[in-house]
Amino acid sequence: MSVLEIKNLHVNVETDQGTREILRGVDLVINEGEIHAVMGPNGSGKSTLAYTIAGHPKYHVTEGQILLDGEDVLAMTVDERARAGLFLAMQYPVEIPGVTVTNFLRTAKTAIDGEAPAIRGWIKDVRESMSNLKMDPAFAERNVNEGFSGGEKKRNEILQLELLKPRFAVLDETDSGLDVDALKIVSEGVNRAKANTGLGILLITHYTRILRYIKPDFVHVFVAGRIAEQGGPELADRLEDEGYDRYQVAETAAAE
Repeated sequence: MSVLEIKNLHVNVETDQGTREILRGVDLVINEGEIHAVMGPNGSGKSTLAYTIAGHPKYHVTEGQILLDGEDVLAMTVDERARAGLFLAMQYPVEIPGVTVTNFLRTAKTAIDGEAPAIRGWIKDVRESMSNLKMDPAFAERNVNEGFSGGEKKRNEILQLELLKPRFAVLDETDSGLDVDALKIVSEGVNRAKANTGLGILLITHYTRILRYIKPDFVHVFVAGRIAEQGGPELADRLEDEGYDRYQVAETAAAE
């Protein structure tokens, strides 16, 4: 069984005001097939965790480890992390002019698997996944995310998730900017990918609405770069009623 382990992770970022510590000792273990929801107020370090796992050069790990089945993720380049089975669905997917969706997907699949997928089967898989996500087949020949709406970009992220079949997926606020119908379609895609491959999921969100469709096994509350509390799905329900104020008050008191 695959496992993604985050141990005592400390991360800095350079700002106009100097070096700032964002993550201050994060411990988290995600087993294959588990869904972990990370919730918390703005600026608590949720997205920093996502981009650190993916290998964004802006974020500097000063202490701690990230291990994938015992292998040192921090020693891997970004593409090595992808080939090892890590996937990031970005909060703000970028446009790639001049590269069509179908070429991007096939190139990525070839890089991950070490060989190109058979054309006939690959075309069938792409069409089926696009149909499931209610994407117009014409999008396959459009440049990646160029001129896409916010919802279309998010569906394209989940299309990649379904076709590339990673071992662990980090979903960074995949629900942001989605209307109810798009949220349901995207959530169904995530659940379908999990059912088909047994991948582990780290789901970062501000809101509980996506958790009505993607049911977490564990919920972690991030405050000021640390996990302030963790529990089961009931914790998310409590957060919807109470918000994050009590955690922030406690953090402020501790800092004083």
